Amino acid sequence: MDTEFSALTTPAPTRSRALATEAVHAGRDDLASLGLHAAPIDLSTTYPSYDSRGEAERIDAFAATGAKPEGPPVYARLDNPTTARFETALARLEGAESAVAFASGMAALTAVLLARASKGLRHVVAVRPLYGCSDHLLGAGLLGTEVTWTDPAGIADAMRPDTGLVMVETPANPTLAEVDIRAVAHSCGSVPLLVDNTFATPVLQRPLEHGARIVLHSATKYLGGHGDVMGGVVACDEEFAATLRQVRFATGGVLHPLAGYLLLRGLSTLSVRVRAASASAAELTRRLSADPRVARVHYPELGGAMVSFEVYGDPHRVIAGVGLITPAVSLGSVDTLIQHPASISHRIVDEGDRQAAGVGDRMLRMSVGLEDVEDLWADLCQALSDGSAGAVPSARGQEAAGRETQPAGR
Repeated sequence: MDTEFSALTTPAPTRSRALATEAVHAGRDDLASLGLHAAPIDLSTTYPSYDSRGEAERIDAFAATGAKPEGPPVYARLDNPTTARFETALARLEGAESAVAFASGMAALTAVLLARASKGLRHVVAVRPLYGCSDHLLGAGLLGTEVTWTDPAGIADAMRPDTGLVMVETPANPTLAEVDIRAVAHSCGSVPLLVDNTFATPVLQRPLEHGARIVLHSATKYLGGHGDVMGGVVACDEEFAATLRQVRFATGGVLHPLAGYLLLRGLSTLSVRVRAASASAAELTRRLSADPRVARVHYPELGGAMVSFEVYGDPHRVIAGVGLITPAVSLGSVDTLIQHPASISHRIVDEGDRQAAGVGDRMLRMSVGLEDVEDLWADLCQALSDGSAGAVPSARGQEAAGRETQPAGR
C-alpha cells in the first residue's frame, strides 16, 4: 500500500459556512485584527533576519518535512504571505487540509508528477480527453513518466506496482464529458486520484468529497476570473502538500504575490460569476441544440459555463465571424471566449488520439461570460450564418440532427 496517502481516506472537516460566504472571507480572517479591510500585497523577495542560527534551523526543518516555516518569511521562493492567503482560501473552498499555489496550472501538474516520481512511482493512468498540454506532458515523457491511457472502466486493470497517480478531468476539456468520481476513486484503490476541477470549480463540484485525493486547478481560469492573472493550485492532504512545497522550492515554479492577490480577490466573486455564467450557458445550449446549423451540442449534467458544439459548416469561418464574443484561447473570464480546439488548445495532441477522444475538427469550445444572453446569441447566430453558407443539412438531416443535439451527460 502507498502509505504516503493512507491518511487521505479521512474526510476533511465539514465546513460550517456556505461556500459563497467562505469565498468572501476565507484567507482574510485576520484582517480586522490587523486594522485592514483589503488583503495586503507583500512584494518582498527577501526578508531581514539577524538570527542566522535560527534561520538555519528553520531551513533544515523545511528541508526535512516541507511544512511551512514558523515565524516571519525567509525568501519568496520558500513562502509568501499574500500567496499563502490564496492557498488558505482555496483549501477551504475545496474542503482540503492544504493547498499549494504555482506559477501556472502546468507548473502545478508538473510538481505533482515530480512529487510522485520522487517516490519511484512514475507510472500514470489517465483518461482522455484532458487539456491538450496536460495530455502532452504525460505522453511525451518529458518528466520521465510513463502513461497508460484508458477509459474509466479500465482503470483497475491498468494499474501497475509503480503506478503513482490516476488522472481525470471532469467535465473534460473540450468535450465536457463527465466522469463518476466516486466510482473512479474506488477503482484506484490506494493510488491517489487527481481530478482537474478547472471547469467545474468548487462552486459546482468538490472532488475530495467523492473520494479524490488531489484536486488541480488552472487558477488562470475561473478562480481569477478576469483574464488578467496566471496561476495554478493543488488542493490536497497536508502530507502531500509538504512534498509539493519542497518541489516548488527546488524547481522555482512559485506564484507571484501580485497574482496571489488577484486570485484571492477573484475568489470573492467566484460563486456569483460561475452561477450567472452557467445560467447563460444553459440557455445558449438550449438554443444551439435546436439550431439546424449545429450538428451536436455538448453540455454537462453538472452544469457550468462551458459549452462545446459541432457545426455543419466551416468552424474557422464561425471563429472569424464573431464580434462581441472574443476568439481566443483560455476560458473562465467575465467575457465570452470561443476557440477551435483542434487548432489551438488540443493541437499538440496527436491527431488520431484527439479524434478518438471526441475532439473533432468541427468542434468549437465556448466559455460563456457575463454578457446579456440575448447579445451573445445575436453575435453567435450571425457567426453561425457566416460559417454555414451552403452547409445546412436537408430537412431529413435536420430531423436526424435534432436527435443528437441534446445536452451531453455521463
